[in-house]
Amino acid sequence: MKFPRRPQRDNSINLTPLIDVVFLLLIFFMVTTTFTRETRMLISLPEAEAESIAREEKVVELVVSKDGSYAVDGQSLINRDIKTIMAALKDASAGDNKMPLVITADALSTHQAVITAMDAAGRLGFETLNIATQQPQEP
Repeated sequence: MKFPRRPQRDNSINLTPLIDVVFLLLIFFMVTTTFTRETRMLISLPEAEAESIAREEKVVELVVSKDGSYAVDGQSLINRDIKTIMAALKDASAGDNKMPLVITADALSTHQAVITAMDAAGRLGFETLNIATQQPQEP
């Protein structure tokens, strides 16, 4: 008499659910990741006691007065709008954002006025930003 055989079980591991889970995790991480590229400027703050270094290269100078008005390379700007500052910096640098930018701000100027100047430089992609200081007065 011939007995029916039991079907043999497949002893291999089914990888399909594992691959599905991995793909779902990959999609989750891709969706939750932000792909913004933050621009950063190199800011060099000179020491107040140090001697100033004479530079041969051309620099763009942005002056912030105590009332919040701006001047680029000695020419006053017509208003305090960031687009006006950006246009003046672009004209002064001829589109060269590798040129060093020096921000000279009055000690009594508002923090916002200096930040607006730095923001304009950052939006244009200036890589080197120097903030001018003066040596302290000895009594």
